[in-house]
Amino acid sequence: MGRKLFADPQLSLDGQVSCATCHDAGRFFTDRRTTSIGVHRRGGTRNSPSLLDVGAMRSFFWDGRETRLEDAVLQPLSNPAEMGLTSAQAAVAKITADPSYAPLLERLRGDFDEGALADALSGYLRSLPPVRSRYDLHATNTTMLSPDERDGLALFQGKAACSECHRIEGQPASFTDHRFHHAGIGFERAAGAVAQTMTKLTTARARKTPIGELILADPQIAELGRFAVTQRPEDLGAFRTPTLRNIANTAPYMHDGSIATLQEAIEREIYYRSLARGRPISLTVTEQRQLLAFLQALSAPADDTGPAAHAGAESAAP
Repeated sequence: MGRKLFADPQLSLDGQVSCATCHDAGRFFTDRRTTSIGVHRRGGTRNSPSLLDVGAMRSFFWDGRETRLEDAVLQPLSNPAEMGLTSAQAAVAKITADPSYAPLLERLRGDFDEGALADALSGYLRSLPPVRSRYDLHATNTTMLSPDERDGLALFQGKAACSECHRIEGQPASFTDHRFHHAGIGFERAAGAVAQTMTKLTTARARKTPIGELILADPQIAELGRFAVTQRPEDLGAFRTPTLRNIANTAPYMHDGSIATLQEAIEREIYYRSLARGRPISLTVTEQRQLLAFLQALSAPADDTGPAAHAGAESAAP
């Protein structure tokens, strides 16, 4: 049920957009766009992260505004910049009126409501098989990593200090601390107008406009990051630490998709981490190459169709 719902464009206002449009199984559940495009070709402000390993996440969206997957999966349905329906209930009405869903609805043996819709979508996402990279196999077979990749792992945990935020914890390792950090990416769009942007945010929230709608409609509000959720000054411009699993296959990078290549992402991260520490992190050209090699070892081979094949979702890229 969840798989069918995920790929169904009739759950959008224009009948052209499904969940799989922005999270395409053939592209490791991303769309590889800078920022995603919703109904009526309307552009948003955020890059679509992969949904593989979603079961290991503790918060959802770049600003962490939801902590339950069941709540997160319903938001795009009624966001004007995504699927554009008036409500999740409107999606339920479409589903229950569609004869092709009748056999599945009968098997559910109960009324199909928003809760059942959320359960079906979140259940499908949790069923997606995780990517098995050479790093994952390295635990039982140390020959799976090349000398450069092993040196890159040592840099990742040591001199480059990547593992301070992209923590190697859990089984399989999540490569995130599940926290929110300032990476200095994109904030220039809000800098110089922060006070006015905060006023817009306060006014819109008083009108009970959902945060997700505000973020995808206004680039300046989008750059407030976690602050838009918490209203805490320390969260201004902070975004959730993304996992690095399958990182080589999910370009472009950062919350706004503004970093095109993994090499550029490494350079930007080292620069801003140096600023945060108050002392430079100096990597030689060879060390940067080794770090890049390790990050590539966290990914499935580029021609691996495993996620798409096992997920059973059709490619929905336009």
